[in-house]
Amino acid sequence: MNAPIAKSTKVITGNAAAAYAAMLCRPDVVSAYPITPQSELVEQLAKFHADGVLDCEYVTVEGENSAQNVVCGASMAGARAFTATSSYGLVYMYDAMFNTAGYRAPVVMVNVNREPPGIHAVCSGQQDMISVRDTGWVQLIASNCQEILDLTIQAFRLAEDYDIQLPVIVNYDGYYLSFLAEAVNIPADNEVDGFLKVLETQPERPKLTPGQAQGCGSHGIGLGYVELRRKHMDAMERVKAKVDDIDTEFAKAFGRSYGGQVEEYKTEDAEIVLVTSGSAAGTARAVVDAKREAGMKVGLVRLRLYRPFPVQRLAECLKGKKAIGVLDRSIAFGWNCGPLYQEVKAITPEIGIVPMLSFIDGLANMDITKEHIGSMIDNIQSAARGESYEEVTWLP
Repeated sequence: MNAPIAKSTKVITGNAAAAYAAMLCRPDVVSAYPITPQSELVEQLAKFHADGVLDCEYVTVEGENSAQNVVCGASMAGARAFTATSSYGLVYMYDAMFNTAGYRAPVVMVNVNREPPGIHAVCSGQQDMISVRDTGWVQLIASNCQEILDLTIQAFRLAEDYDIQLPVIVNYDGYYLSFLAEAVNIPADNEVDGFLKVLETQPERPKLTPGQAQGCGSHGIGLGYVELRRKHMDAMERVKAKVDDIDTEFAKAFGRSYGGQVEEYKTEDAEIVLVTSGSAAGTARAVVDAKREAGMKVGLVRLRLYRPFPVQRLAECLKGKKAIGVLDRSIAFGWNCGPLYQEVKAITPEIGIVPMLSFIDGLANMDITKEHIGSMIDNIQSAARGESYEEVTWLP
């Protein structure tokens, strides 16, 4: 950045918020390929670069697979690297994502959630995020434009932490947040520099250097492969506490906190709880408030960390509740339920056996309305009373 960036408040879209965050983190390499509804993000970064505000190697490529390979290679050479995609773009870079994760390259990528099914759906949905959950990337989920900016900055701090060294995806709902314009507090560049400065005090990670022999991407065989996989898994587990710590430090630096791995809303005395993620949480809070006024003890839990799955924190939130509902904007083929529901149900040993309901809503740009969420909460309440219930409900 040539001229200092002053602290300001701007009415900008979610895509622009992600672009501002990436620019403020001073990436050395940005690899860009447009795809709806992410295109505005890389266009904004291209403008920053053309205006001299973003000082980096801005690499325009012929497709998303190349974009991922560029940032992977740049990261392995020691650069701070950023890219962004959506839907089929994420699918197209699938094999390269395994390489990036396997190399422990701390790339940060924004994924603007969009349906990627065979039925060509240019519309909102979280199925793309679900399709790459086992690639070895850390996955975070934002719920509004301000959090998109804040979470992208936190993602760089997380990915490059010496104890983590893993690539990170920041997810947010396409169309609902990508093009939503809200007031966003944009920090000054020196504030972001200060927040990321701790990375400079950590040991330098190994990197590819011309003239120096170093293996990278060799075929893993036998115990060596097992050791690397185990270390990758261990790093994933360390992510959980690190996300909480970074959120706390972010609050000290910028005055905004989101709860770390999960955000709880009116759960302390709640008898029933709705679990969700993304932009639907704002609507859900309003419905929880209305149900509270009507005398119903209901709370909301929002997942901010999806990979690794926040088992311990979720168990703390949900233990002792009489019934639990999970709202998904995607589906788990082969399980006849939502994928978040599938994973929340897997922590039953930690929370005890209680009625648990799966709600599938908001696919293909369908609105998740207050009426929909109200009916979900009513169904959860009925289940808590011992009444019969449908385990899986598809909302129109």
